Amino acid sequence: MFTAVNCYCQQKAFKAEVYGSGQPVIMIPGYACSGDVWNALVNNLKQNYQLHVLTLAGFAGTPAIDTPILETVKSDLLQYVKDNHLDKPVLIGQGLGAFIGLWASSENPSLFSKVLCVDGVPFIAAMYNPLVTAEDMKRSIAYNADALSNNFKNTYYTAMLGMIADPSHSKEINIWKTESDKKTLTNALNEISTIDLRKEISKINIPVLVLSSTYGTKETSLKILNDQYSLLPNKIITVRPGKFSVIYDDPVWFKEQVKNFLVNGLAN
Repeated sequence: MFTAVNCYCQQKAFKAEVYGSGQPVIMIPGYACSGDVWNALVNNLKQNYQLHVLTLAGFAGTPAIDTPILETVKSDLLQYVKDNHLDKPVLIGQGLGAFIGLWASSENPSLFSKVLCVDGVPFIAAMYNPLVTAEDMKRSIAYNADALSNNFKNTYYTAMLGMIADPSHSKEINIWKTESDKKTLTNALNEISTIDLRKEISKINIPVLVLSSTYGTKETSLKILNDQYSLLPNKIITVRPGKFSVIYDDPVWFKEQVKNFLVNGLAN
């Protein structure tokens, strides 16, 4: 745990802890996770960057809100950048956090300088069924509300924990999940499953780096990700062998990728 150097801010939809000084970087964690998921990266970057580390409302013990969590986070994030006069911050998001980063930057790309998506996609439902639409998912969720409220989120999380090799990380993530608001967990999954950003991301005219673990094989992963990001004009997609997240599976490589992107963008 770090001591915030600059400030601690509570927005409606997230809390933000700020470390260091320099170019602003906003870091959004994944499903049910605390901003502490970024601790190793924060320690590595805080000497040269101003890091705004978010924890979303309802996740990891943060007070929940009544409005749609992801939509409210997106709107609050845009307002947070304006209110704090952040000059072209970089967005870094993991999983669900990457989705929010894509949503915010597609709505107002001029507000940001770069986007880094870690194990995230613009429409998660199509990863498992390329033909499914957002409307299909809305009908499915309406029809199977009880199942999605209980079995789906529990199965999803149990599977995710089983894919994490380091027991200490599994324990940490499980604690965050048990401390999360159960209604928020369900609502977040419903939202991310029924919002398709694949066309919207064509509006993002700033560099986007996609770092991903492997889904089955590297070839399968690249096909899925190239399909998902096909309309994004200025991108590089990199797949790294790993079970769950490149943050945990290859931390040294991950930190180097982030540092290179912050300095050089998509230039090799």
